[in-house]
Amino acid sequence: MKGGLGAAVCIGAAGWLAGRTHLPLLLAPFGASAVLLFAQAASPLAQPVNVVGGYLLAGLVTLLAQMTLPADWWVVGLTVGAAITAMSLARLTHPPAGAMPVVVAGSSAMPALELLSIAVAGAAVMVVYAALHHRLPPKFDYPKRPAPAPARVIN
Repeated sequence: MKGGLGAAVCIGAAGWLAGRTHLPLLLAPFGASAVLLFAQAASPLAQPVNVVGGYLLAGLVTLLAQMTLPADWWVVGLTVGAAITAMSLARLTHPPAGAMPVVVAGSSAMPALELLSIAVAGAAVMVVYAALHHRLPPKFDYPKRPAPAPARVIN
């Protein structure tokens, strides 16, 4: 229940702010990000570097494709594949971010750079809210910190 409430407040706040600012702050991938941040927060895919980094990389790949390739259906598929490849190579995979090329293709009214800015800022705000939310009882350690490396013995 706590996860559902956290997601509802986070996405609801984005909707409220979207109404006030007239900015498209309710990006569809944010709903999927909320699932990871609030219901699967221990997942490596839900860690802050993956969430923000995934949106940043996917957005940059999308922006580059928009600047260099024609606006056609096959470019969307190519760009989703390229975004996934970039996230995987950088070890910054966040599955909802893979939808950025589809969001840009479906939004002819907004340039990719503006959507990129909104996506990265929105992802960062969601991560901060998730970190605060998980400090409420029952507390949950988020973000997950990697276990310390074992000490090396030098002979």
